[in-house]
Amino acid sequence: MEGWVAVYCCDQIFKAELARQHLANNDLMAMVVNKKDSFYVTIGDVEVYVAQEDVEMATNLLKDF
Repeated sequence: MEGWVAVYCCDQIFKAELARQHLANNDLMAMVVNKKDSFYVTIGDVEVYVAQEDVEMATNLLKDF
């Protein structure tokens, strides 16, 4: 995913979606990537990515998230 940077990582999809929505509410385009194993659901994480130029703003918005 060239040009995209992970700014949030967690183990539950709903938390990542809430983070993505928080970024979207502040006019930042974000996407959720589920890296959890489909068979062993306790393995892996869910990550939220933003464009390279939005990393600083996204990090500040998610600081207290």
